[in-house]
Amino acid sequence: MNSSPPPLTASSSRTASVLSLIADDMVEVDAVIARRLASGVPLVGQVSRYIVSAGGKRLRPALLLLVCGALNYRGPQRFNLAAVVEFIHTATLLHDDVVDESTLRRGRPTANENFGNPASVLVGDFLYSRAFQMMLDAGQMRVMEILADATNVIAEGEVLQLMNMHDATLDEAGYLRVIRSKTAKLFEASARLGAVLAGAGPELEEHCATYGQALGTAFQVIDDVLDYDGDAGEMGKNLGDDLREGKATLPLIAAMQRGSPEQRETIRNAIETGGVAELDRIVTIVKETGGLDVTREAAAAEARRAVEAARQLPHNEYSQGLLQLAAQLLARRH
Repeated sequence: MNSSPPPLTASSSRTASVLSLIADDMVEVDAVIARRLASGVPLVGQVSRYIVSAGGKRLRPALLLLVCGALNYRGPQRFNLAAVVEFIHTATLLHDDVVDESTLRRGRPTANENFGNPASVLVGDFLYSRAFQMMLDAGQMRVMEILADATNVIAEGEVLQLMNMHDATLDEAGYLRVIRSKTAKLFEASARLGAVLAGAGPELEEHCATYGQALGTAFQVIDDVLDYDGDAGEMGKNLGDDLREGKATLPLIAAMQRGSPEQRETIRNAIETGGVAELDRIVTIVKETGGLDVTREAAAAEARRAVEAARQLPHNEYSQGLLQLAAQLLARRH
């Protein structure tokens, strides 16, 4: 157990220093990704490489590798399954951008913008099926169970979010249900897989899963803050995209709960119509009503939950990295 954990402060360390613990492992994961993207159909490889090479912190495979390190598993399956979770994540991005009609991700045109919607959807399907082929290499039914469950829950979350589009009556519980299905589930599965590979017992496996779910939830909540308080150049996306898509995220939900009737009506109308003509006014309302503060506190609560779960793991540099990764979310700017 971690007997003397560091305080939960965003300045304790940088995310990059945490990820440096697994830098060599990520090189191996990248090699697996490059090898398993091979296809006899040129467009499949072209679209796949385009989105996989787009950058990002690769937090889901990193999470799996950090848990493996914390629980002292050094076998090669960690590279294979880290690539699997990245493939699943990439497939969801391809499908998400089509559904959301997004044009910008990580500072460059989305795959659907470059290659069209049909190619993006079908290559997303290829990545899902390739991931399931790779799962078989682990030779463990438990691995299959975790990932099959995760992909199913993610799909449910996508549909649930679609149903909630332009619904100004969505409350915080409904918002969190979508996040825990659509985003946090793959974080949870990644951490749980690390525990399964290490042969951890049920209690330790649940601590890892709790960490992943809480971290993934905090990550998405902070992302929703940045849609109203970020820098488009740093984030690599268009600010106000959530509102344009009719998503009632927590900053808006909190602002509606705390605002005047006139402010509530302004936000309600924007959600229902997907209109961004009054985006500047809505950003002001969200800030004036404390909507961003409420949302940041929700993220902080999830980060603290992640920290508490990580403190149940053996004390080593990897578990310390997991602690700092949770703290660093609170300093996230893009």
